[in-house]
Amino acid sequence: MEDEVVEILLPNNKPKPNLSRRDSWNDTNIETKSYGSGLKWVFLDYSSLWRAWLSWSVFFVLNIGFPLVSHLVFSCSDCDPSHQRPFNAITQLSLSLFATISFLSISSFARKYGLRRFLFLTRLSEESEKVRHGYAHQLHTSMKLLSVFVLPCFMADAAYKIWWFSTGGNQIPYLYNIYLSKFIICILLMCSWLYRVSICFLVCVLFRLTCYLQLLRLDEFAQLFETESDVAAILVEHLSIRRNLRIISHRFRLFILSTLILVTISQFASLLVITDPKSNVHVATAGELALCSITLVTGLFICLRSAAKITHKAQAVTSLAAKWHACATISSFDEVDDVTPPAQIAPAAADWDTDNEEGDGDDVLDNTNLVPIYVNTISYQRRQALVTYFEHNKAGITVYGFMLDRTWLHTIFAIQLSLTLWILNKTIGIS
Repeated sequence: MEDEVVEILLPNNKPKPNLSRRDSWNDTNIETKSYGSGLKWVFLDYSSLWRAWLSWSVFFVLNIGFPLVSHLVFSCSDCDPSHQRPFNAITQLSLSLFATISFLSISSFARKYGLRRFLFLTRLSEESEKVRHGYAHQLHTSMKLLSVFVLPCFMADAAYKIWWFSTGGNQIPYLYNIYLSKFIICILLMCSWLYRVSICFLVCVLFRLTCYLQLLRLDEFAQLFETESDVAAILVEHLSIRRNLRIISHRFRLFILSTLILVTISQFASLLVITDPKSNVHVATAGELALCSITLVTGLFICLRSAAKITHKAQAVTSLAAKWHACATISSFDEVDDVTPPAQIAPAAADWDTDNEEGDGDDVLDNTNLVPIYVNTISYQRRQALVTYFEHNKAGITVYGFMLDRTWLHTIFAIQLSLTLWILNKTIGIS
């Protein structure tokens, strides 16, 4: 599977490789193999019956079995106030439900599409070299991004569990040897937390990865307006991008909606229990609850930010097409009236660029530069029809008909951030 992925990421007609290109090939091969190997222990492998059974068995043991045993056996209601775990039930339930939603989504993706088709690698060879290399780089760095989100959460929870088991003494239940029993249980509980957090963030990173490919295609698509392109070519390319965005929306809509509902309910439930006057709330008892809240909100924001970004880029095509239509119309009237030469348009755009007022994220889709016009510009009627099409066919990520744009992102971000800060203020004193 890894060799097929590497083959797709390379151009069909390759020139004779030099030393630097050969080194790049080796790096790509190594990174792709590590990416595939990293996915195998959480991304389901349905190549054989026993591997599928093993994946589901690990899921039930680490996501349901150990958290349930942890809550029933190690609730420690008779321990001293620092070692009691009054919020362990809601913490384990929230994280396990998030991991269950993620695991079922991954299972569905693995059965229906497979890794290559799911990541849009089957037709990547048809894209330009810039898109292929950009997506290959993002594909290689996605596992590093996953580690950036997973490792801090795991290390924080590991530190808490090590402290809890090492300072609990005889209050914590054990079997036979107190030290060996605590060591084994602590390792198993940390593995359970790592497994659940990894699955949760994995689906979010995969969603971000698939959206990134469409971002690259949109940047490439925007350059068609700067060349002598036909309306049919522009329309076909835009229809292809809209189709991929619709496929992504259809695949992830249930996951995004379920995650949003789960995170919101979990946040309100957490606030309900920690604001109880009788609750024993401090870092030792509610630290895991705060960490779980941060994990859930971070995973949700990864998905919402990726969706809002691709939606913003896709809708910016309308303004780009309108600007292209206006520049072409002005240029055609100038040529007929012979009043202002078309070459005078370029210096104006150059003067705007010298002000350095563009944002860091501006590109071909988001800028105020005029579009270069060529002599053989397509007719006014065709340009107007294309602009009208873009105005009435806005693309983007949707969830059951609702477009996930920046307005939705800002609204959800404000609500979830307020709830998270409230929880952090009540648990660990951060406001």
